[in-house]
Amino acid sequence: MCTRYITPEDREIEAAWYIGARSAERWMRSMRPLSTGVFIRRDRERTEYARELVAGQWGLIPAHSPSHIPQNKPRRGEMKSKRLSTYNARFDGIEKKPTFKDAWAHSRRCVILADSFDEPCWETGANVWWRFKRTDGRPWALAGLWSPWLDRETGEMWESFTMITINANLHPIMARMHKPEVDKATKRPLEVQDKRSVVAIEEHDIDRWLTCSPQEAREMVELIPVHLIDAAPASTAPDVAEAGQQQEVESSEEG
Repeated sequence: MCTRYITPEDREIEAAWYIGARSAERWMRSMRPLSTGVFIRRDRERTEYARELVAGQWGLIPAHSPSHIPQNKPRRGEMKSKRLSTYNARFDGIEKKPTFKDAWAHSRRCVILADSFDEPCWETGANVWWRFKRTDGRPWALAGLWSPWLDRETGEMWESFTMITINANLHPIMARMHKPEVDKATKRPLEVQDKRSVVAIEEHDIDRWLTCSPQEAREMVELIPVHLIDAAPASTAPDVAEAGQQQEVESSEEG
């Protein structure tokens, strides 16, 4: 899973994807869940195909959420909604998950723009953040889903998005990331882990990803080839509080 990344500047986006030079959209550079990031989707206002640059909340807002901070619909007997972690979407069974199934079924796919993304490595017994860049120097276009949400109290329309993640147990680099899951009884690492990775969409596949059917899109979701990854311990350390919260964040991933 991914909980932090760096977005490109508008000039970098224009150079890489020929979009955004005149955009009025504004977004955060250093991204954390619920921050405003930037993504590309199919333009909803044009009949002919075109790309659209959109700024939105990192953390997809379900239609039933009472707030832009993602929450579930209270179950029978519950008085309050519960906070949902929707910045990552596990691809396994995504078509059945209440939070993501509508976006997937209606082909609301996007690519999330990132200069780099960070993942925690616990091989030393402590969290060491690693930074992932592309070997060719281009920004990443990471596979995601987007969804609009209407605030019925204010009438404001919110854009939001989530990153798709897949199992990475067999990936030589991504399998090294994240704190190992442990058996609650023995406190020993589980024999079978569930390591996660984001999904990269290459430039020549972006238009197909934004326009194809869910069945075709499923075939495009795969692990990032090793030769595209330039990864090493990050030169800047995260906040102490953030590092301490990593275990809690990982256990709350949607799905």
